Amino acid sequence: MPTYDYRIEATGDVVEVKHTMALTPVNWGELCELANLDPQNIPLNSEVTKLLSAAGVVKSQTLKSSNAPPCMSGGGCPSGGCGV
Repeated sequence: MPTYDYRIEATGDVVEVKHTMALTPVNWGELCELANLDPQNIPLNSEVTKLLSAAGVVKSQTLKSSNAPPCMSGGGCPSGGCGV
């Protein structure tokens, strides 16, 4: 099941939630119900925004390569992007 990040517009907080791709909660109450979250003191009608996130897929053969960029072998890419 995919994981999504949502920003609660009323507070600026970001929460991570797992749900099917078919669902799109639009407010904090829907998100709490979907993910079984404690609403705390945040109004249930507070808007939530799904944040864009990127996931990468790396072939296992690439990880074994001595020429693999640092981000594919556990290190970081100094320029912020490996261009892979």
